[in-house]
Amino acid sequence: MTHDTIATLFHLDTDAPQVQAARQQRAKAVAATQACEDLLLGPALEGAGLPLPERLAVAQAVAADSGVAALAAHYARPQPPQPVDGARWQAMRHFAHLLATDPAAADRAALQALTDAGLPVPEVVLLAQLIGFVTFQARVAAGVAALAALGPADSAAPAPAAAPEAPFVHPANLPPPGQPLRRAGYTSETLDWKAWLPVLDPQHASAEQIAVLDASHPKARTSDFYLLLAHQPQVLAERSQAFNAIMYAPGGLPRAEREVATTVVSRINGCVYCASVHAQRFEQLAKRNDVIAQIFEDPDSAGTNPRERALVQASAALTRAPGAFGPQHLAPLRAAGLSDLELLDTVHAIALFAWANRLMLNLGEAVLPAQA
Repeated sequence: MTHDTIATLFHLDTDAPQVQAARQQRAKAVAATQACEDLLLGPALEGAGLPLPERLAVAQAVAADSGVAALAAHYARPQPPQPVDGARWQAMRHFAHLLATDPAAADRAALQALTDAGLPVPEVVLLAQLIGFVTFQARVAAGVAALAALGPADSAAPAPAAAPEAPFVHPANLPPPGQPLRRAGYTSETLDWKAWLPVLDPQHASAEQIAVLDASHPKARTSDFYLLLAHQPQVLAERSQAFNAIMYAPGGLPRAEREVATTVVSRINGCVYCASVHAQRFEQLAKRNDVIAQIFEDPDSAGTNPRERALVQASAALTRAPGAFGPQHLAPLRAAGLSDLELLDTVHAIALFAWANRLMLNLGEAVLPAQA
């Protein structure tokens, strides 16, 4: 990788070498994030719809709407003037603003406005991926800047002693892990998902599209989600690389805690589908669902111990207002014993689901088992 936008924006090599050292331990995630930017905001997609000046204008607007000024300035590159009126641009800008600020409000009608303004399905998919990526990148940028401002851990200070844990007793008011947990309109059940736009017909897919589908998920050829995203196979391939590098990286933040963070993000954004998937994965890993019940009911007060509460609160803060996120949101996690690598993993997982939720919320809808 010859360029690293996040490191450049915040001068990490000189001003926060400990943060850059943690990022080097997550080289795959860093490289995948940069590869997504290079693809989505570079010349390689010129034949895929949405000319580069339009994509840069959208990226700048989403970064500004997210409150991350440094990233917005990064995308303010000199380009030929873009139209600021007309149905096409107005529909794109409205959709981008909704996704950046209130993803649950960018409903089927907002999506339909794009096609009504003349955007074909592949361009709509590209726009949704671009907006999702920039919301992700904005939260990575904000989180990394907060970690840099937090400063290095005091190596002379002893690690906090873990309080002895009482044997876990499953709450009597909750179903056992593995059984459906339903609270406040959210569930741990396996859901389906239906696209609002025409999906790719595998019988008429290109060799590139089939290869990307097969590499994405064992059931991708029958999944509306993947068949819709496969209208832009290069973007789907890069997104899958970033997802895997963040969620499945070895060491660092325990996998179950990544699932807690992603469930919090999904609950706050209103993504019933993503919340169900990651609640279920947490239960499988942790063999409990008490914190999931709390997140479903009230994410602002959730957490069964100080470390879990700090994780939940940091996830909520970075999800809601990346521009206001700062070292004060990471300090309780460091006090609970998280290393710089674990803090970086936390930021990455939270940011990733800004992107994932927006695709699930704004390109289709969850289908509950009774409706399947």
